[in-house]
Amino acid sequence: MKNELILVVDFGGQYNQLIARRVRDLNVYCEVVPYNKAVNEIKRKKPIGIIFTGGPNSVYDEKAPKIEKEIFEFNIPILGLCYGMQLISQTFGGVVEKADKKEFGKTLCIKDKNSKLISNMKSETTVWMSHQDQVVKLPEGFDCIQHTDTCPYAGIENEEKKIYAVQYHPEVNHSEEGKELIKSFLYDICNASGDWTMQNFMNEQIQKIKQTVGDKKVLLALSGGVDSSVCASLLSKSIGSQLTCVFVDTGLMRKNEGDEVEEAFKNDELNFVRVNAKDRFLEKLKGVTDPEQKRKIIGEEFIRVFEDEAKKIGQVDYLAQGTIYPDVIESGLGDAKVIKSHHNVGGLPDVVDFKDLIEPLRDLFKDEVRRLGLELKMPEYLVFRQPFPGPGLGIRVMGEVTEEKLEILRNADAIFREEIAKAGEDKNISQYFAVITNNKTVGVMGDFRTYDYTLALRGVTTTDFMTADWARIPYEVLDRVSVRIVNEVENINRIVYDITSKPPATIEWE
Repeated sequence: MKNELILVVDFGGQYNQLIARRVRDLNVYCEVVPYNKAVNEIKRKKPIGIIFTGGPNSVYDEKAPKIEKEIFEFNIPILGLCYGMQLISQTFGGVVEKADKKEFGKTLCIKDKNSKLISNMKSETTVWMSHQDQVVKLPEGFDCIQHTDTCPYAGIENEEKKIYAVQYHPEVNHSEEGKELIKSFLYDICNASGDWTMQNFMNEQIQKIKQTVGDKKVLLALSGGVDSSVCASLLSKSIGSQLTCVFVDTGLMRKNEGDEVEEAFKNDELNFVRVNAKDRFLEKLKGVTDPEQKRKIIGEEFIRVFEDEAKKIGQVDYLAQGTIYPDVIESGLGDAKVIKSHHNVGGLPDVVDFKDLIEPLRDLFKDEVRRLGLELKMPEYLVFRQPFPGPGLGIRVMGEVTEEKLEILRNADAIFREEIAKAGEDKNISQYFAVITNNKTVGVMGDFRTYDYTLALRGVTTTDFMTADWARIPYEVLDRVSVRIVNEVENINRIVYDITSKPPATIEWE
């Protein structure tokens, strides 16, 4: 990328992706790097600014993440958030201790000094705190710019060194003027020009794809989901007939979805191939219950199917995938913890026949992918399609995946989605689906005792799919869904609704 760059240095904070997303919202390109690789990445990528994330550790603990002091000698503006502020303070000789009173949630923050960082914020503003440690003594050369009732140094600066820090989280929506703070850091302190736009990204990727591919052929894994569909459109615009889109019907699709995907793409100016591979996938998944193993098996089998199809159409040098940035980060960026393995992350299997991978969406967040789809003039029904994981229903069937459980789930999920749409709630909910658990419970139907599956319903609202809140679906809608599923779908006698946000949960159950 030729754009100006902000590097987010990750210390294990739960909002690391959200920080990057907020920066990009303000038209500045941003990437996340692990703290122990930050200095090398700064030297290599030459960012215009650096942001330290929060983190779960206490800076005074012996094994807490630290940063080389060299990072402060590049003369690049730095913004520290929460743990990032504490680390900066400790590094320069300040004192961090466990606070007498913890601060979690919305807190009133008061301005002490009209710093560049907070010049566009009110004298009193609500911020989101999440800490039990705090700075109790400022390092030499730093001034206090904000405080709260229980936190004497809620914001600090060393204007000469271009170092700024706040104890709260401006990246979350609960901080009412957090966007203004980030904007001030980017434009007033880092002097960003705001050159990150989706049109620029599209044009750059088209040129990059053309240069990479040349006159070779590309095979795309087309699932029919948003990511792979946008990827197909971008590749088609770049290389036209050199692209072949292979849709693998794994048998793990939603009800009627295979036919819907084929209908959407077969008339497009694409080489479209549908492969019915249900038996292959179910055979590989037989007896497997571990979710990580299921994901890896499905990903590996995807590659094998593509290899087989590639041989049928002649020499194919490149495999294309709709990998996006959250996939990369959640699968473990650098030394970061793995949240979940994504089937399309981690490079090619050792025995793969393709020359290399092409992943043109790898740097984009989900909502940026949708914006790119609109930039490519794709139909809205494809751009705003319900998200669907690469492993499909394989990770919405808890325990072993069987045809029986898949059929139960397909029918129940279809009813849930139908009733949500009928009630008009599909406009309010970002993602909604059913999960068949591996638990059976006692029930009664008529005069008979039953012992059948428990079905879970999941609905979330989100702007970026990195954090999410559970959707408040009206009781009467949930009631209609429950009554219909129990009456119309065999082998389900209990239905529960998931009311857990992300974090601590993920959106998918596996």
